[in-house]
Amino acid sequence: MSSGSFLKRARDRITHKRSIGFGLEHIGLTTLRFPRLVALAVLAFTILAFSQIPKANVDGDLLRVYAHSGQYYDAYEHLSDTFGTFENDIYVLVSSERLADPEIIEEIRFLAFDLELNDYAVGTMSPFTLRKPLPGGGSVPAIPEGLLTPDEVAFELIDLQQNDPMMRNLITPDLTGVVIILFPDQEKVKADGAKALIASLRETIAFYQSEDIQIELTGPPIWTTEMLEASVSDQVKFTIWGFGLGALIALLALRSFFGAIIVAATPFLAVMWSMGMILMFFGSFSFLTIIVTTLVLVISFAESMFFVFNWLAFWRDGMEPNKAVDATVKLVGPAAALTMLTTFVSFASLALTPGQGIREFSMAGALGTFLLFVCLMTFLPLLLKLSIRLGFKAPPRTSMVLTAPLPLAWFVARRFGRPVSVIAIIVTILLLVPYALIKPHFSFEDFVARDSTALSAAEDIDDGVGGVAPLYVRVPLIGGDPNIGPVDFEKIRVVHQIVESHLGQNKVISAASMTNYTAAGFTREEVFDAVGPFMKRRFVTDDGTQALVTGFMPTIIESDLLKQLVDDLNADLAAAGITDAEIGGFRILTTFATDDIVRGLQLDLTLSVIVNLGLIGFAFQSFRVALASAIPNLFPVLGTEAWLYFSGQGLQLTTVIALTIAFGIAVDDTVHFLSHYLHSRRDEGLSHLDAVKHTLNRIGGAIVATTIILCAGVIIVTFSELPQVALFGTLFVSTLAFALIGDLFILPALLAAGGKFFHPLGRIGVRMADEDPTPDDPMADTHTTRQGRPAEIRQPGAS
Repeated sequence: MSSGSFLKRARDRITHKRSIGFGLEHIGLTTLRFPRLVALAVLAFTILAFSQIPKANVDGDLLRVYAHSGQYYDAYEHLSDTFGTFENDIYVLVSSERLADPEIIEEIRFLAFDLELNDYAVGTMSPFTLRKPLPGGGSVPAIPEGLLTPDEVAFELIDLQQNDPMMRNLITPDLTGVVIILFPDQEKVKADGAKALIASLRETIAFYQSEDIQIELTGPPIWTTEMLEASVSDQVKFTIWGFGLGALIALLALRSFFGAIIVAATPFLAVMWSMGMILMFFGSFSFLTIIVTTLVLVISFAESMFFVFNWLAFWRDGMEPNKAVDATVKLVGPAAALTMLTTFVSFASLALTPGQGIREFSMAGALGTFLLFVCLMTFLPLLLKLSIRLGFKAPPRTSMVLTAPLPLAWFVARRFGRPVSVIAIIVTILLLVPYALIKPHFSFEDFVARDSTALSAAEDIDDGVGGVAPLYVRVPLIGGDPNIGPVDFEKIRVVHQIVESHLGQNKVISAASMTNYTAAGFTREEVFDAVGPFMKRRFVTDDGTQALVTGFMPTIIESDLLKQLVDDLNADLAAAGITDAEIGGFRILTTFATDDIVRGLQLDLTLSVIVNLGLIGFAFQSFRVALASAIPNLFPVLGTEAWLYFSGQGLQLTTVIALTIAFGIAVDDTVHFLSHYLHSRRDEGLSHLDAVKHTLNRIGGAIVATTIILCAGVIIVTFSELPQVALFGTLFVSTLAFALIGDLFILPALLAAGGKFFHPLGRIGVRMADEDPTPDDPMADTHTTRQGRPAEIRQPGAS
């Protein structure tokens, strides 16, 4: 063969003789040619995947979502490495109507000491651990022991609440509650897990719970543990529900118990493969990657249903069942490969946005999408041939429920194709306006489990002492004095006053807030000695090069208010000539980083839409096909975003992810529709309108069935205990439901109305899988159609 001939063939394969599946359907053709070898490979890979399942665990670290997401994460990491933060601390809210009773206050003192001695604690901060400096050196407890009357107790508590900078946020003004802050041993918590820490603390506080003393735990470790437990519980329910409901729908659609088992087997194996590989590559699931298994499950059910529908249709048309399997692989394989690529692109596009959690979700989703396609092209054909050998009989024809909308869809397309098309195009264009105007929105409580006791305790703290959620300002110093020289102290004092002017009086602690002691004649060194080395490091580094100003704000605060607060602080600091101070904290990180991530994800969504439409046009060698697929798939995504905009919910993290993935999946039915339409034009020799009607009748039922499976499998997600996950499910289901309208009513109307525009599609010569029969292909000797292709590969009869 000459080099010119080889280059010409290679060029032709790239330009106009390629498969719409870009050759990926050869995985299925290899299964047909080497079934035993492929069966061994499937078995080996299954064993590998199952060997990872015992390692399954979910990482509850919310920071994993934001890791390496940009400047806000870098600032937070630097802050944490330099000072440590209050972000991992646990707040113990102790409430009592008799707080000033000497007996009660002593009981709470013992509780504070027991908490400090807990194996998981490296220290605590409370009115009982604080010590006041004494003239001449030494210190005494801030709340003296042996107080005899409620008035004495009340006097000491009020004195601390009003005058001590650290106690102002730990004692409620009405003297009905105190807050004990516990600093966990992070190394021990990392080794044993946050659940062990919380269990140990609950055991400690249980001894002190009584009618007079109520104790609640809150803080980030409690919130993330509740989120983790809710996430794992959700995933178990989602998997069981999705698998059971998918199998039930398959049973009702096929009216065959063993047929439903065949349909359900592929999703089960695809999920196991995906779980195994995610655990192998990432070591654990995160709050985001755990969603991938549910998506793989429902997508696999939909593709498996499409495959089995076509196989049974060939069989009912009189084709020998084994040949029907081969015909299905060759007809459905390229379209399934293209649908896999569109979903793969949607997942992969998310990786363009910084953030470890987003990138892990992107890679896990892309990996799961590819694995489910491989499972479809290897395991399912082998399973079908095995079922034939075991005596499986073709079940009755599909339930009429699935085909009920089809006559109406054809009537609308034939009689009202143009007005429906014009309305759809105008509405889609108008929906671009809210798409451009919608803004990111972040709410911390949306990440916390519903009915969270820890969140309610945090709200109680907000009501009592005004909040303990920290906002940090890191202040570079020039003196290098660990006890802070005059020039550096003045800089800290200015920053302290600026922060206090925004958060409120007595809501800020720093080295500058101890003036009540220094005014009484104590030096800063004596004051720092009294608070101890652990707490001193929360104010200034050991080398005296950096100081920390900590403000306390409500735990529940709207993202817009927090962003405005930070902007105002930066403006006031700049006006005071302090340009090197850096504002940070977990709430700052999550709010601003979520903003950046959401904006990046929205660009990813736009890119995913453009690339997928271009991919479809390139695969079918026609921009007309891309245009035909654009409106029915843009309409549901833009419509859902418009609802978010007008309802005031804005774009959230899981919102954009849901829309991006839903778009990639919604395109699947469009690809199958267009593939069958073009096949009818080329191989059946049907006219344009006849091909539209033929395609609608032949695969409309499968589109309805797969959409029902997708929506039913994900709708359980809307009942998640985590609001963000529930929102993901709601948007995912609504987008796919609108996509069904697009595929059954808008797409046929567009094709019918644009007769002349789409007429040239009948001349497209896209190479399909059935053009490469293997030497032992049972279909190679069948008689051919007018285009010279095997007659038995024609679109199967009505489903």
